[in-house]
Amino acid sequence: VVLLRISSLCRITEDETEYFTRNQLFVFKPGFFLSVFRRNQSLHGPSPVTTFGPKACMLQNPHAVMHIQDPASQKLTWNKPPKSVLVIKKIRDASLLQPFKELCIFLTEVKNMIVYVEKKVLDDPAISGDENFGAIAKKFCTFREDFDDLSNRVDFIICLGGDGTLLYASSLFQESVPPVMAFHLGSLGFLTPFKFDTYQSQVTQIIEGNAAIVLRSRLKVQVLKENWEKKDTMDEKSIILTNGDAESSRKVMQYQVLNEVVVDRGPSSYLSNVDLYLDGHLITTVQGDGVIVSTPTGSTAYAVAAGASMIHPNVPAIMITPICPHSLSFRPIVVPAGVELKIKLSREARNTAWVSFDGRKRQEICHGDSITITTSCFPVPSICFRDPVNDWFESLAQCLHWNVRKKQNYLISEDEEF
Repeated sequence: VVLLRISSLCRITEDETEYFTRNQLFVFKPGFFLSVFRRNQSLHGPSPVTTFGPKACMLQNPHAVMHIQDPASQKLTWNKPPKSVLVIKKIRDASLLQPFKELCIFLTEVKNMIVYVEKKVLDDPAISGDENFGAIAKKFCTFREDFDDLSNRVDFIICLGGDGTLLYASSLFQESVPPVMAFHLGSLGFLTPFKFDTYQSQVTQIIEGNAAIVLRSRLKVQVLKENWEKKDTMDEKSIILTNGDAESSRKVMQYQVLNEVVVDRGPSSYLSNVDLYLDGHLITTVQGDGVIVSTPTGSTAYAVAAGASMIHPNVPAIMITPICPHSLSFRPIVVPAGVELKIKLSREARNTAWVSFDGRKRQEICHGDSITITTSCFPVPSICFRDPVNDWFESLAQCLHWNVRKKQNYLISEDEEF
């Protein structure tokens, strides 16, 4: 794995903004890196002046500077030709069987790629019972979720389905994520910009390195459970901490989240009552149905349904959105990407809370448990159809019908009436 500071990938000029946050590393798998293409005008404002008056200035910390790159300049380039590809298919969708077979045959027979497919996909009777496709399927490499590590095996990923396939692909990689190409074969498709009609030419362009990408930041989440009991599930990556007393063991679980962390009241009829800390300081107590902590990518998912603003994926930020708060003044807020958030049950809470990560791994949060959330240094490099800006606004218009309104009629002046 190659660790590169984002500043080493960017050519920083005076008209690009420097964002000061915690020391962050962007980690990319061997085989691809970001190539910087200059353009005449930057989308970012001028760098702020860091001297104030004759004697004051900002303390410089070179280890805590993250340079934000112009989104239009983020291009994918291979330093070695890709040889393996992971194909993610939406489960139990008969309409995807033919596209899946066509794509796999193209990758295997035409492009001579090593194809990885989830074992339960090939166990589908519609696929395993196809004798013509069986000869191709025998060449596939299979894996099982939570059992097999794909970190150093896959060069890039192709998703067939809706936004959920991209979220699932993200969950398979707890560290560096290969580039992801997502085809819109689902229902909404906000995160899947490619159409399957011309998949051969589009996949060929990606293999040749002719593509723009957007780095979708993820959340690093750590769940600490006090007085953990062995009856809890163990399918997550977890660590058991003990101090010699079997009754006071603690369980620590870690997740990489692309969309959002949701804390809600679960089946209880009482309000959820959770304390929200920012960098160790209590900033508020959430009393309502719950709270959503989302990435910019997740701001257009559950958060926007709860009244949050929509944030472009290139903006380094974390959004905090209450769910039906029992307050007229509790509005969604955006905090810097470098902060550390912690969520705990309040002492006055009448019931437990429940947490889920991108809609999965749902579990109960009791008194003494805590959820720590920071920005991960392992983003998801999502391949764009055109570029990060145009793709995002296209999704807003086509999927969410942003600002759709019947246009106002032209008002005829008195002079035009005669």
